[in-house]
Formats: sequence, C-alpha cells, structure tokens
Amino acid sequence: MKGNFKNVDDYIHSFPQTTQLLLSKVRATIKENAPEAVESISYQMPAYKLNEKPLVYFAGYEKHIGFYATPTGHEQFARELSKYKQGKGSVQFPLNKSIPYSLIARIVKFRVKENSAVSR
Repeated sequence: MKGNFKNVDDYIHSFPQTTQLLLSKVRATIKENAPEAVESISYQMPAYKLNEKPLVYFAGYEKHIGFYATPTGHEQFARELSKYKQGKGSVQFPLNKSIPYSLIARIVKFRVKENSAVSR
C-alpha cells in the first residue's frame, strides 16, 4: 500500500480486489449511518468528520481491516469487540472472517449521536 492518496476511491483501489470489496462495504456502512459526515483522507486512511470533529476512520491491511472509532466508540461496545484483536482506540477485523457490518453501523450511529451532542 502506497501513501499520498487523493481520495477514498484511490485508497480503496490500491488494494487487491477482494479487499476492495470489503473496504467498499465498510465505507458504505459508514456513509449510510453518518450521511452528514465529511469524508477525507487523514493519517493516510479514510476518515470521517461530523461537526468538524473526528467520527471514525478505517484502514486496510494485508490480513485485516482496522477500524478506529476513537476510544469512546470502542469503550461503549467493549463486550462485542472483545473477540477481536484491539489496540488503544482500534480494532482489527480479520479478512478471513465475516466483517461485522451491523456492529460497525451501531458504532457509527453511537459516534454520530455522541459527536452531535458535543457540538450543541
């Protein structure tokens, strides 16, 4: 994977076809559940902001998709995320297992609500 992506399409297209499909579905899940979020590339990965504040990020890797919902998104769903490898503010969804799109959707909805409450 090379850096300096112009947009999320360029980012996704830098991966093998099977990974592209998974990344595209993660992207669609985020956009469906946060339609007002602004999409960009930040830290060389797809990033979403709402009310000018970070919402979520995701990234593709050789064997997993990284999902970053800031610490609060991970804390709120700690039990459901416990079966996945995690770091501070990140979770890894293995490419060889089903990606939990419904869980991603619920995390995004939580972050939208949280982010919107902060902006008021």
